Amino acid sequence: MDFRRRLAGPPILADGAMGTELYARGVYVNRCFDELNLSQMDLVSRIHSDYLRAGSELIETNTFGANRCKLAPHGFGDKVERINELGAKIALQAVEKCAVNAYVAGSIGPLGRRLAPLGKMPVNEAREAFAEQARGLVKGGVDLIMIETMIDPVELKIAVEAVRGTTDLCAVYTEGLERNGLRRYVGKDCRRYRTPGCRRDRHQLLNRSEQASRSS
Repeated sequence: MDFRRRLAGPPILADGAMGTELYARGVYVNRCFDELNLSQMDLVSRIHSDYLRAGSELIETNTFGANRCKLAPHGFGDKVERINELGAKIALQAVEKCAVNAYVAGSIGPLGRRLAPLGKMPVNEAREAFAEQARGLVKGGVDLIMIETMIDPVELKIAVEAVRGTTDLCAVYTEGLERNGLRRYVGKDCRRYRTPGCRRDRHQLLNRSEQASRSS
């Protein structure tokens, strides 16, 4: 079932953190977790499979930091699309191996660099970095894109635009908010940066979440 149609149904149980599981299984924090899609595919696959067997209906690819800004310091800046493509394929193969119905979300996290004018990262380079990652995930066959843990609304907006310019797959995003739910650490009101078409879906999801909580 198309993911957009599935959103009209009951809540979807997603997996847990990939990085935490990799660390628990002996991969230290000085390693490039995303590069494991190249060097330790079986380990990544086992984590996906464990989540699926535990009942996950949606798993995310091991690509949270698989952008050129974070891969380059580890010597993998020229393998962005390949790492993302493999991340998608590993997750899809785990779904097939476990013989379950589950969605694979292509994980895209922050670039890890401040954008101009507050930082040195030009906006056009940031947009291309997100698009490059999205191309690899789409090539690998993901069902949707998950833009995760964004704390800068400008970076979030650029990421959404880059993904939309690359694919028509559903794009879901999560944000890091302060306690009042409106402002991030950068001091900007997130309501100013809603992208067209997001408000209705956001409110529908919140309403469904509240209904599920009351019925549980």
